Amino acid sequence: MKMTIAAVTFAVLAATLPARQANAQDVLGGALLGGAAGAIIGGAATGRAGGAAVGAAIGATTGALIANESQRRRGGYYWWRGNCYYKDGSGEWYRTKRRYCD
Repeated sequence: MKMTIAAVTFAVLAATLPARQANAQDVLGGALLGGAAGAIIGGAATGRAGGAAVGAAIGATTGALIANESQRRRGGYYWWRGNCYYKDGSGEWYRTKRRYCD
């Protein structure tokens, strides 16, 4: 139980620390959030640290894969599944013309 609490605490702290934006940061953020969610679910489902560890590994892998699926383009645009999207300051996504991602 102490191991699970320590792992979740570490994941939450790592996810909330301010950091400089980097190209791989979206993938890292997806892995951290996925790992934290997986650890919580795995620990709650099994009641053991082993379940939390397996859940964290599966969640981190899944989160990194999902985050890596979109490709960041210049000007804050993203290319995802054949379309161009823009993410504004409030976190909302808008589909835009493809020429903005070229």
